[in-house]
Amino acid sequence: MTAVLQILFDALSLGSLYALGALGIALIFGVMRLVNFAHGDYISFSIFALLWPTTAATTILFLGQVPPAVLIPFVILIGAGVSVLSEILVFRRLRDANPATLMIASFALGFVIKNLLLMLYSSRPKSLSILPGLAQQVEIGGARIPLLQVVTVAATIVILIALTAFLKRTRFGLEMRAAAQDFTMARMLGVRANRVILLAFAISGMLAGAIGLAIVVQTGTADINMGLSVMLVAFIATVIGGLGSLYGAVVAGFLIGGASVLMQVILPLDARPFRDAFVYALVIVVLLWRPQGLFAPRTAKQRV
Repeated sequence: MTAVLQILFDALSLGSLYALGALGIALIFGVMRLVNFAHGDYISFSIFALLWPTTAATTILFLGQVPPAVLIPFVILIGAGVSVLSEILVFRRLRDANPATLMIASFALGFVIKNLLLMLYSSRPKSLSILPGLAQQVEIGGARIPLLQVVTVAATIVILIALTAFLKRTRFGLEMRAAAQDFTMARMLGVRANRVILLAFAISGMLAGAIGLAIVVQTGTADINMGLSVMLVAFIATVIGGLGSLYGAVVAGFLIGGASVLMQVILPLDARPFRDAFVYALVIVVLLWRPQGLFAPRTAKQRV
């Protein structure tokens, strides 16, 4: 029972990061039909903003003095800020372009952000001690679980519930859902395109900041490429869940996280280094079975 609980929390913790990443990508795709490949660089930027303009030594002192109630919102707002700024400076000017042009622009933006961080901080990973109290373990059902995993899962559940309530019970949420369903018709009915798109980018950036914070607390290091692996798996989760389906993106993120942990447990020791290959093989099987995704919206099914 103890081992089962440990595996369950490992799967939920990893799946939470993938689910939040997939949700951030799905939000942008829903309103702009844009797969924003710069999303992973938003994750890195939101964390490296903590290092500017201080040195490593003064940063550690600074972070130790800032209460979590200030530090956490700061990182999340940085993620939202760089995401909104990218929409205003880049994607707004390409709004009428074809999807291929938007995708290339997102790649280019990601390279710009990554190289900016490279010029400022070099490619060497930086050690950061953020919220060290989360490293302690708590006992649940006889299993000793890192407090960070419990907090990550709980925070993800809270975020998903809050976002669901926002989308279903507020005017802005209604406009976002209408834009995701049929953006042209929504504009004809009075939905303000700039406001809806900016809101989607802001929420997506907030999720990127939350992911970056969770990664740094877990690993203790900040790396320029820290958002790359999460972005890749989140994109795959978005496709598996069904492009345009927020619910599908979240579920697929948890499924991929669970499959990764499960493969790490059941595979022989010699095969564990190739865990990702087995996970992606399962992804191929799922896409062969349902090319449109597990929870594709009706419009997507019609196009397929």
